[in-house]
Amino acid sequence: MSPSIDERTQTLIDEFQKHFGVAPQYISRGPGRVNLIGEHTDYNDGFVLPVALKRDVRFVLRPRADRQVRVYSLEFGEEGSFDLDALHFDPNRLWLNYIQGMAWSLEQEGVRLIGIDAVVSGNVPRGSGLSSSAALEIAAAHAFLIASGQSAALSGPRIAQLAQRAENQFVGVNCGIMDQFISELGRANHALLIDCRSLDYQLVPMPEAVSLVIGNTRASRSLASSAYNERRAQCEEGVRLLRQVLPDIRALRDVSLEQLEAHRNLLSETVYRRCRHVVSENERVLHCVAALQQGNLAEAGGLMNASHESLRNDYEVSSPALDAMVEAMRSAEGCYGARLTGAGFGGCAVALVQAGCEQAVADAIFAHYPKATGIWPEVYTTQAADGASAERL
Repeated sequence: MSPSIDERTQTLIDEFQKHFGVAPQYISRGPGRVNLIGEHTDYNDGFVLPVALKRDVRFVLRPRADRQVRVYSLEFGEEGSFDLDALHFDPNRLWLNYIQGMAWSLEQEGVRLIGIDAVVSGNVPRGSGLSSSAALEIAAAHAFLIASGQSAALSGPRIAQLAQRAENQFVGVNCGIMDQFISELGRANHALLIDCRSLDYQLVPMPEAVSLVIGNTRASRSLASSAYNERRAQCEEGVRLLRQVLPDIRALRDVSLEQLEAHRNLLSETVYRRCRHVVSENERVLHCVAALQQGNLAEAGGLMNASHESLRNDYEVSSPALDAMVEAMRSAEGCYGARLTGAGFGGCAVALVQAGCEQAVADAIFAHYPKATGIWPEVYTTQAADGASAERL
């Protein structure tokens, strides 16, 4: 059965026909994500609680008879092409490397692909911390799999792992697994609790009376990359030092707050605070899951607030723009809690909001945030959406 075709998909179909002279046969999509709570825990073997967004990356495509891939990007207004038998990093078309990397990772897994012609477009804001790159990888994975008749060849968790491998080893970005996992496995009206060590996951129903409001600070994230690597190294240093007295630990995931406090004398003040954020954040994630399951939105919001304070004070990855955004969100009636989401230093904040109060939160953002920062924000309202899909047009 053909999917219902919305205006955005129709635009892609029209562009495909204009560019390639024939009609596309398939559509694939990979959504962006917002993380409710559990920041900087993924690379410490911890817990995260993201939801998939209604914003996504879409491919409309047609299989080819050879191993050539031609992709036209609507946003960049350019075509990139490559040969599946000669994959190589392209310094001139960085967006194309995510697609090439996905093809490389699938082929490394033993999945034999065929070429495609495709038009790609996304409405996940780039560089905003909502995982436009993972959305692109996951959409590309499903485009290649459906074109090659191998949609059933891999499990969802394995596709997510292959997408992470593409970003780590082909593109060269040392990301965790969360973004690809939620883009692949999200479900409407559910958050996804992910254990980043075992990759066990659990769908967590979102209460009906709640929405998410995302505020994009549109502030520079120029510090995010270097700070991410520095924080990661500080966490590893904390584990190395704590192993002197806790020899069985593999990551901060294995350390309790009581143990951390008992042995804080082993750590510098900075490393101690970095560790305290991760250890306490893991506890907050699990408590937030329980609060959502019980419908206790005030408690869930309070945990999100505590997460932001920890990210600001202990992990030091917030920024004046993010703090201003969170403060504006919290000032509105119906906001249970708000926090930065993503790596930090810019990008987005997310608020847990009583259904019906979304506009009040948006109004508060537009009233307060530009005055504090001199930047005009973007605001998106969403519920948790479905993960990736691919189907015949």
